[in-house]
Amino acid sequence: MKKLIILTTSLLILSFSAFSRNQPNIIVVLVDDMGYSDIGCYGGEIETPNIDRLAKDGIRFRQFYNTARCCPTRASMLTGLFQHQMGIGLMTSEGRWDFDFGVDGYSGNLNRNGVTIAEVLKSAGYHTYMTGKWHLGSADIDDRPNQRGFDRYYGCHRGAFSFFKLEGEKHLWLDNNPLPPTDSETYYTTDAFTDKAIEFIVSNEPGEPFFLYLAHNAPHWPLHAKEQDIEKYVGNYSKGWDKIREERLQRQKEIGLFDESVQLTERDKRVRPWAEVDAKQKVHSDYRMAVYAAQVDCVDQNMGKLIEALEKRGELDNTLILFLSDNGASPEPFNEFGGQDMDQINNPDNGGIVSYGLGWANASSTPFHSYKRNAEEGGIRTPLVVHWPKGISKKLRGEWVDATGHIVDFMPTFVELSGAKYPTMHKSHSILPMEGHSLVQVFKEGVKDHEHTMFFEHTNNCGIRSGDWKMVCRFGEWDWKLYDLKNDPVETNDLAKQRPDVVAELAAAWHSWSKRAKVTPKGTKTENSYD
Repeated sequence: MKKLIILTTSLLILSFSAFSRNQPNIIVVLVDDMGYSDIGCYGGEIETPNIDRLAKDGIRFRQFYNTARCCPTRASMLTGLFQHQMGIGLMTSEGRWDFDFGVDGYSGNLNRNGVTIAEVLKSAGYHTYMTGKWHLGSADIDDRPNQRGFDRYYGCHRGAFSFFKLEGEKHLWLDNNPLPPTDSETYYTTDAFTDKAIEFIVSNEPGEPFFLYLAHNAPHWPLHAKEQDIEKYVGNYSKGWDKIREERLQRQKEIGLFDESVQLTERDKRVRPWAEVDAKQKVHSDYRMAVYAAQVDCVDQNMGKLIEALEKRGELDNTLILFLSDNGASPEPFNEFGGQDMDQINNPDNGGIVSYGLGWANASSTPFHSYKRNAEEGGIRTPLVVHWPKGISKKLRGEWVDATGHIVDFMPTFVELSGAKYPTMHKSHSILPMEGHSLVQVFKEGVKDHEHTMFFEHTNNCGIRSGDWKMVCRFGEWDWKLYDLKNDPVETNDLAKQRPDVVAELAAAWHSWSKRAKVTPKGTKTENSYD
């Protein structure tokens, strides 16, 4: 009997060990304010060979969605819930901004109705690491990464900050400890966030699974990049945004992202034709876009470092890497040529809105219209590159997948792959059930059995997608526009008057969701001042 118990125990240990070795490492790399067409493997001219390599050996989603804004996307992605359910219906409160609207959906801080991916994966034996931009609250220590499941953290809690100089309110943190000001001559956030991420995973015990969330602030404003990276692109954009948009769409067709029937949306009406821009402004605009391109280029260089570190450890094959953006291209501050004077570009002390302007944001969204904050495709559709040699079917390598997906799908995907159990209670709090659906079948077969309806709302911009039908409107106005994305992927032909039956059905579904997911009520304040 004693031998039988020993044998049974040994078999259980061996079984658990084998299961643990089969658990993939998981890395989510989230970039900030990057448009749909900026990287090479989605049609961009910016040099991104390392991300392109991941795409060549992995899969790319044509139709993947975020929530249209930075901290709402982070809240939703990390918890598998809609952002309103987590209290981030608008933004997090920080500094002079108070986004507590006095209701559950708009409390301005990450509540306890959900658990983070880090908290769930820890229950399956994962080590959990994060570097970069948190932007989910920090006033209360309970809001910080280490208190929300991450073993180690390095980065900045705020929403926007200098790439070169972190100090004062926008300072750098290691775990729960503030660090001294950075040296603006040698420090650059994209490099530092990646280097610390590599340090964390290199310290991880070999064979033990880890989850890494690398959240870059690039290419969010301010325009800050290293001179050697900028030099590669100065002059490349003197042809202007009209030509760049045309060239990007042509490449998108050549690589199979869109078919030949797709046409460019009209240039943003707030942006003049490039031919009408004066010579001095053309030079300035070329430089602004060159700095933005350099920011994206540096992200790619650091992806190369991360890939190399995984290869050296023999862990690349069993590491699931997902690369995406938190929202569409940023038009902020809604200026044709970008905010602030040219002398503020690369000013280490400037963490404000010095940007590339509406004209280039329009190009970053190619071929779509609209931007960050909006529920149109230009605001909510993100590139998603997925690389996992051990788990993605060989027949799918380098292919596009047409299955739709939403960031709430990350949680159920990681739960399935890790063997973790998603809780109903956590630290005496009831936990809402996951909203998404696993993407594992997409990795294996390129399709999903279940295409779920997706819902959107941010700054009163509302949207719903069900199958190929997509509707958008402004909250309270309810002038729904209806698009057939299969035949009109760039949303130019409003079918609402022709199909009132579809409008009524989807509108009812959206309103039902808005009540369940705490989109409404909106509280005692008005969002208009933040639109």
